[in-house]
Amino acid sequence: MIKLKQEQFLPISIEEAWQFFATPKNLNEITPEDMVFEIVSDLPETMYEGLLINYKLKPMFNIPINWCTEITHIKEKEYFVDEQRKGPYFIWHHEHHFKAVEGGVLMTDILHYDIGKWIFGWMAGKLFVDNKVKSIFEYRNNTLKTYFNK
Repeated sequence: MIKLKQEQFLPISIEEAWQFFATPKNLNEITPEDMVFEIVSDLPETMYEGLLINYKLKPMFNIPINWCTEITHIKEKEYFVDEQRKGPYFIWHHEHHFKAVEGGVLMTDILHYDIGKWIFGWMAGKLFVDNKVKSIFEYRNNTLKTYFNK
């Protein structure tokens, strides 16, 4: 299993951070365009525990993938967790943590994922998936810097 942890300071209030990240449609704003990412579920204004979100995306080689995640845990203005229910990963567990600090918010992402133990999964991880996941988080980091430093 791979663990990816990323921290980012955002110069906004905890209320602004929570409002942005608790709104599921904002995921489109921080996803690279080359993933051809589309949310196909009807979305509420604010997420809730048990919310299932269905997506269509083309993360690599223009191959379409259906993906479904569930918001499994929420503590308002502190954290939420999304987990894959159907999709390309054997395990996808993504924690989003928020902490008010001087001058803004410290946001911490902790992602655990596994694409499977079979030989092609291991090769795909080493050749493509691990770097793709890292690049998505780098894109998100840079996009959030621009978005919230206006």
